[in-house]
Amino acid sequence: MRGILHIIAHFAVPGLLAPGLAKWIQPTKKWTHYWILMSATILIDLDHLLADPIYDPDRCSVGFHPLHTEWAIGLYVLLLFPKKTRVVGIGLLIHILLDAIDCGMM
Repeated sequence: MRGILHIIAHFAVPGLLAPGLAKWIQPTKKWTHYWILMSATILIDLDHLLADPIYDPDRCSVGFHPLHTEWAIGLYVLLLFPKKTRVVGIGLLIHILLDAIDCGMM
């Protein structure tokens, strides 16, 4: 059940934040544009394919998988500064936060 809620959160949380971001960043764009961009950050989970086993429900992603390490998180923070990458940076940091919450629930 935890895994299902975790996946839903990766789409629901960006959906809740997207309307506010649309007003703050660029009011001319629809909020769905921001929701899709932030939801697409789930693609960083492709780094799970490098692990053995690929999926382990008792493994914390943060600090283990390459795109979930401190150096990667630092890059995600840097994405917040240029306006063109800000929404993706926010999405990636939300992703890491949700993964950290999942780690805490283990």
